[in-house]
Amino acid sequence: MSPSRRGASATLFSRAKRILPGGVDSPVRAFAAVGGTPPFIRRARGARLVDEDGRSYIDYVMSWGPLIHGHAPPRLTRALADATSRGTSFGAPTALEVDLGQAVRALMPAVERIRFVNSGTEATMSALRLARAATGRDRVIKFAGCYHGHGDAFLVQAGSGATTLGVPNSPGVPKAVAADTLVARYNDLDSVAKLLRSHRRRVAAIIVEPLAGNMGVVPPIPGFLEGLRSLSTDHSAILIFDEVISGFRAGPGGAQERYGVRPDLTCLGKIIGGGLPVGAYGGRRDLMNHVAPAGGMYQAGTLSGNPLAMTAGLWTLSQLSPALYARLARLGTQLAEGLADAARTAGIDLQVNGHGSVLTPFFSKKPVRDYESATQADAASYARFFRGMLARGIYPPPSQFEGWFLSGAHTARHVDETIEAARATLRSMRRRARR
Repeated sequence: MSPSRRGASATLFSRAKRILPGGVDSPVRAFAAVGGTPPFIRRARGARLVDEDGRSYIDYVMSWGPLIHGHAPPRLTRALADATSRGTSFGAPTALEVDLGQAVRALMPAVERIRFVNSGTEATMSALRLARAATGRDRVIKFAGCYHGHGDAFLVQAGSGATTLGVPNSPGVPKAVAADTLVARYNDLDSVAKLLRSHRRRVAAIIVEPLAGNMGVVPPIPGFLEGLRSLSTDHSAILIFDEVISGFRAGPGGAQERYGVRPDLTCLGKIIGGGLPVGAYGGRRDLMNHVAPAGGMYQAGTLSGNPLAMTAGLWTLSQLSPALYARLARLGTQLAEGLADAARTAGIDLQVNGHGSVLTPFFSKKPVRDYESATQADAASYARFFRGMLARGIYPPPSQFEGWFLSGAHTARHVDETIEAARATLRSMRRRARR
């Protein structure tokens, strides 16, 4: 598509920086990690975005995962229009909340009770508060490279060793809050066991992305999730699966179904709102009965259970099917193998991690199995790759450390176009490297 207004995105970005911090409402959108000016999106349909300059892109961000059926499916937009005509927010119970809760529980039996909130961050913050309320303990174990939203307790990185108390890695996080967050190494059970022994009877919860997606896609090694389940039980800690990304992406029952491990609490988001703002936490009945008004742990939200988000979530989950997951897996394999082959042909080191409809290409010689190996990837090469792909009409995530998402709207032809763009981009990168 030829540009309709050249420079519109650049003009908007200049305006945005005068009113929004950094010109955006979420940091990764500013393209700081990859360079260049972010395209401002005007509209989207199916697998494609169109920006304010009229340029069209095959989209692999998919609103960071929830759009498993693609952008603006006609039946979803009709359902939303119908729901809007009846009201956009009530601040009162609706049948939609009950129906969506039952739909989630049917797919994830571990979610015996559920509380809808407005974002994944709100879900993880609330689940952690619940774990502390239920156990009477304060400390939590998280994993380096696993992102659980911007709650103070989660914006922590490891200190000098795995048994060192966390230190905040964002200004504004109190040291006292960070001190209760312990950081272990993903795919390393020994690091978890050491923390549990060192902080015996003080750990309220272990929180983990069962399929890591925020250091790039890093699947759990065999036995890792099972080991976390065993360690949590042995130390009377609450096991929390943050399935904001993997929920209904890794499979119809999320990563917990795919890997056969039942957590105590599950955090969800994105996909259960079909692209609208939503989140949820849920799990064992006895734990959820601590949540007000059933129990004393307070958490509330005016827009929780919003009828538009519930409508979108119900439609999205109702359209999941074995055929969809099989097709997405085929496309994911096609894309992963195509990217790997393009890199081999160009003589560039590339590792492609993936699971079903989500993947990450790492510019690295070594396999990526944890945060340390992920951060050893060549982010500068990814930035060059990103810019080349964007110029060729492909919109990948603007960071080396994010997942690429496919949808039911993507076709084999879209993937072929993407692989050809990758071949051209990688060849160009190789030529420039030789100069």
